[in-house]
Amino acid sequence: MRAFSRASSMSSADNKSCCQPKSPADLFFSFTLLALQGFGGVLAVVQHNLVEQKRWMTREEFIEEWAVAQIMPGPNVVNLALMIGGRYFGLRGALAALAGMITVPLVLLLLLAVLYAHFAGHPGLAGALRGMGAVAAGLIGATGLKLASTLKTHPLGQALAVGFCVLGFIAVGLFRLPLMYVLPVLGGIACLLTYKKIKP
Repeated sequence: MRAFSRASSMSSADNKSCCQPKSPADLFFSFTLLALQGFGGVLAVVQHNLVEQKRWMTREEFIEEWAVAQIMPGPNVVNLALMIGGRYFGLRGALAALAGMITVPLVLLLLLAVLYAHFAGHPGLAGALRGMGAVAAGLIGATGLKLASTLKTHPLGQALAVGFCVLGFIAVGLFRLPLMYVLPVLGGIACLLTYKKIKP
């Protein structure tokens, strides 16, 4: 946690994000509201909330830390919450952000599970869930397009960065390869090439 906190602090100093949470309680309530909005398309909600509304992070910083959150075990957004909380308030902040992400949603999830057990066979419910899936996919796609502009400043260059994105989509989306294999291979190659570009 301390390593991620230090890395996050350095990234913050470089990118000059203008705002920060006022207290661990601010983290708790902010991540609670964020979690309650993230029905499926959580990436879009997280990016809009942290980057555009609260301005706790820049777009570049968000992409860097989201990439780290993806390679860590566990849900991406929970990992990101721990990193942000740890950056500003250490262990207290990390625990506050984590509690905000899981406390109220866990209670609601248990209530929804009870309701679903009673109405699982209703055809209207199945249709509603399929519709929510389509909306979530659209939100994730729109967020990806919005964040694509940061590839222009990537050390590998825009063409090569886009090439890695396309290869990832083909491997996972078309060939249905497991992400746990695709991410270390493509991500490892991209990290190695980036390191060679930026090393002094």
